Amino acid sequence: MRPILRFWRAVLPALLMACASAPPPLPAADQGPYRMGAGDELRVTAYGLDDLSDSYRVGDAGTISLPLLGAVDAEGLTVAELETALTEAVRDRALVRNPSVSVQISEYRPFYVIGEVRNPGEYAYVPNASVLTAMSVAGGPTFRAADDRVVITRRVDGRTVEGTASLDAPIMPGDTIRVPEGWF
Repeated sequence: MRPILRFWRAVLPALLMACASAPPPLPAADQGPYRMGAGDELRVTAYGLDDLSDSYRVGDAGTISLPLLGAVDAEGLTVAELETALTEAVRDRALVRNPSVSVQISEYRPFYVIGEVRNPGEYAYVPNASVLTAMSVAGGPTFRAADDRVVITRRVDGRTVEGTASLDAPIMPGDTIRVPEGWF
């Protein structure tokens, strides 16, 4: 058998398998208010309750643990929803007559860049960042990187979703962005 024919018989099935196994396009990111998740750092300020006013990180269980209140669910909530929940918790425990609680996100959970970039790793999220921004923060693509697409893994409604995205697609905190190797 000719060497070139042997080569294509060996390589062609692998190429076809790689093309067939590409994930579908990633669904559009939710453009509504930001929903908190494990790893976010929050600044809670409670008027008249100095013991409660501090910075808290959302834990793996999706809660923050506050003195006087205990564990409070934060995962999946917006800032406004968490403020309401904390205000009601303070009011229910009769700690303050008319509580005023404010919540701010002081640090978003990180995103991750892996694959064909110069410096793969964990990076701090900045609102309105795109795939191209994430790749630049990671030192830019290597010479082997596919230059037109990436694969993003994201948690949506408690489940993991994976899909391809263009370089101008928005990223979210907690995303894992995989820059694949280009074939040609």
